[in-house]
Amino acid sequence: MTISEGSKGTVLVTGGSGFLGGRAIVDLLEKGYDVRTTVRDKSKGPRIEENVSDEIGRPAGIEFFEADLSADDGWSEAVDGCRYVLHIASPFPPAKPKDPQELIGPAVAGATRVIGAALDAGAERIVMTSSVAAIRGSGEPKGSPYTEDDWTDVETVDAYPQSKTLAEDAAWDLVDQRGEREKLAVINPSAILGPVMPDDDSFSLEAIQRMLDGMPGAPKIGFSWVDVRDVSAAHLAAMEKPEAGGQRFIASGPFLWLSEVAEILRREEPELAKKAPTRTVPKPVLRVMALFDPGIRALLGNIGIRSDFDITRAKEVLGIEARPVEQTIVDCARSLAARS
Repeated sequence: MTISEGSKGTVLVTGGSGFLGGRAIVDLLEKGYDVRTTVRDKSKGPRIEENVSDEIGRPAGIEFFEADLSADDGWSEAVDGCRYVLHIASPFPPAKPKDPQELIGPAVAGATRVIGAALDAGAERIVMTSSVAAIRGSGEPKGSPYTEDDWTDVETVDAYPQSKTLAEDAAWDLVDQRGEREKLAVINPSAILGPVMPDDDSFSLEAIQRMLDGMPGAPKIGFSWVDVRDVSAAHLAAMEKPEAGGQRFIASGPFLWLSEVAEILRREEPELAKKAPTRTVPKPVLRVMALFDPGIRALLGNIGIRSDFDITRAKEVLGIEARPVEQTIVDCARSLAARS
């Protein structure tokens, strides 16, 4: 392994081909770290290198290692010599899987596999991406904002929140068993939006893309939205700050219904948002639409439910303050439109 002159050290980012992973790579390189990332197929490497290089305006020089969350091969090599590890990779389905283990198994095994390898290699800090899905319980209204002390009851939820909760729980169990809890920090983001690179894709980005493409109406569904740049900054702060060890951090912005997101788009970018929905789809109609659209079907359990999150810990420990949600939504829409 070659460390660049003046480098702050080497960081492994799992999931570097993803929306958040790519942004984390950009931010790490701009802060003076050497970066490597894992891919299931090395043929993806040149495209990731190109996208990141275009973003930072110079050759990125990313190292690529072939490794899969479902197998041990390649992980010891990938983490060898790394000062830090950002474990961002995790499966996120476009639709509810028929067998929950399709998600749960790789998420749990992948988390323990990566974190175990990082501990074996002597990494100073491992930052794992979890989700507010591991915090907000069954989705029933709580009556007050959720905090990091809240945990999802896996008996009451579908496969995705199960996978995030069980994977995070397994990660904490592992570092506790090893007596190295302070080496792990966990970021629990809400729905992530913001500017995209050419190949970025995620379930939350799909909501904005559908509005730009035209929807008959907005379902009575909402999320707490957060900027990808803020989530990446939270990961880097949790990586660098000694006091962040052994803690989980909610990364979230304000809650908005999809109809409110559409209003922001129409107000701020009327040309781009000509097809954005102007009405709310009634629940019975949505159920019919779900018969033909797996993406909508996966959201039926969230109809009419609001969840708010307390981000005090992220502000006080990590120094992270969510940027205005309007800016996040507009920057996301503009970047999506620019690549279409």
